[in-house]
Amino acid sequence: MTLATKPTVKTLANSTYNAIEKHFNKTCKWEKAVKNDKDAEALHQMRVGMRRLRTTVTRFNSIVNFPKAANDKSIGKIARGLGSLRDLDVLKETLKNKYQPELPKKEKAILDKVINTLEKQRIDALTDVKAIFKSERYKSLKTSLKEWLEKPSYQPLADLTIQQALPDLLLPEVSSFLLHPGWLVGTKVQENKVVISTDFDEKKVDKQLLTSSEKLHDLRKQAKGLRYQMELFTNLYGEGYANYLAQIKETQEVLGSMQDSIVLGEWLEDVLESKISKQLPTLATLLAKNRYEKWQEWQSLQERFLKLESRHEFHLIILHPDVNG
Repeated sequence: MTLATKPTVKTLANSTYNAIEKHFNKTCKWEKAVKNDKDAEALHQMRVGMRRLRTTVTRFNSIVNFPKAANDKSIGKIARGLGSLRDLDVLKETLKNKYQPELPKKEKAILDKVINTLEKQRIDALTDVKAIFKSERYKSLKTSLKEWLEKPSYQPLADLTIQQALPDLLLPEVSSFLLHPGWLVGTKVQENKVVISTDFDEKKVDKQLLTSSEKLHDLRKQAKGLRYQMELFTNLYGEGYANYLAQIKETQEVLGSMQDSIVLGEWLEDVLESKISKQLPTLATLLAKNRYEKWQEWQSLQERFLKLESRHEFHLIILHPDVNG
């Protein structure tokens, strides 16, 4: 005879504990490899783990009694240190593998000198990261989270079931994402309708990006935060949820590519102490072409997320989790 077992009730406490444990362990897992500086992927993974940990801490601060050392400011400072080093790695990889092979001989030689400068900057950034690992801030963060995982402490809201709380947890994030002013970049409002402008050429795209880069960068951060939070609950939703999650990830990546191209251009001009078009005209053309292509992808995403039906569908999906999933 098989005895019936009472199903485990899924609460916010369960979800937050699992998220903190997962992201903290991922961060710690890659620490040694980052110190040894043998694998660029280790740095990437640790940075992602730290970012996701920070998102969990900021989004769940009304549910968890986090230790004082595990606060947004401390985690953010550590994450930025890792990010500075990772950004230089991405910069080098992009220049060497994506753009340098496409350049004429003269520009390749100039870019070699630029990459040498980048490698010197990377040495300083690596020193800063190793200093972070030795810092009291980092040690306190690790110790306090280990202790919390051994003896977690929650606020009263943590006892709510996933069924009670999950839609209300996610919907404010979804609303902030959908109502972000960045969605209106490159549009016009005519008779209360948002119209996406279709007359952009490469020069107009660059001009728009220069004036709207902060809005788009902030929307990218909003997309990233929403993505990280939604990824915690993929097992509680179906295909529709997964589709929207994929589109949010695409938004983050497209906006990131445009932002990275702008940052790359500014960094090159700082190193060269001149306009890119003067010393690296072919590269300048390639960068402009890349931004234009990404702008086309951005406009497709705008069309999708500004559509009334899509917005309503997204909200309805969030409202109906499969708590037995």
